[in-house]
Amino acid sequence: MTSRYLSKNYVEETRFGFWFLRSHTWQHHVLRVAINDLRSLFSEPLPDAPVLLDAGCGQGKSFKLLQQVFAPGRLIGVDADPHSLEMSREEATRQHLAVELIGSDCATLDLPDASVDIVFCHQTFHHLVEQHHALQAFYRVLKPGGYLLFAESTEAYIDTWVIRWLFRHPMHVQKSAEAYLQMLREQGFEFAAQNVSYPYLWWSRATDFGLLERWGLRQPKPVGQREETLVNCVARKPLRSAAP
Repeated sequence: MTSRYLSKNYVEETRFGFWFLRSHTWQHHVLRVAINDLRSLFSEPLPDAPVLLDAGCGQGKSFKLLQQVFAPGRLIGVDADPHSLEMSREEATRQHLAVELIGSDCATLDLPDASVDIVFCHQTFHHLVEQHHALQAFYRVLKPGGYLLFAESTEAYIDTWVIRWLFRHPMHVQKSAEAYLQMLREQGFEFAAQNVSYPYLWWSRATDFGLLERWGLRQPKPVGQREETLVNCVARKPLRSAAP
């Protein structure tokens, strides 16, 4: 099958994956939960009417939630898949939202330096082959003091038989939670412990989906005693700094 994507930096989703990204489960149990959690990780007040970039906007199901939580003055969506962008355009129209859409690879963002207040990168990074280049692009387009809202599934979740069967990912670039955080630090982003969370949601435990815990047959392991399946981080570009 010939890829419809604009870039080889992004691994094309399966048919099931494409369907899942417009499902109620995705919107309610994944997107909504992640956006609310990221909002809670801010140490400072939100920027007023920020320029917000949704990096890997997919089918636009995040637009309404981002508008409600962050009240952006300008909302930009970027995705490498033309069909997803068309569906994003339809979603923005349906929600009566003004969204600028860009067909682009995250590693080669066609946006000016220091032009964005917030980059929202939710469950996109583990699809990217050139992760370091994408992170450099995020850093470049962010204004000094701007925020990267980073929410990712880790290798412990991606490298399970259920996920391998239903979805498609570049397995050679998958990372642990700590490895993702170290990548953010090496790029120059700043964050503290209060800006990081490790959600241990039922859907991220592909071995049993948390059923043993819900049935009272097992106690959940605390942070530090388990292999994290998700990591959320609000990372800030320093006010006065040059990219590494």
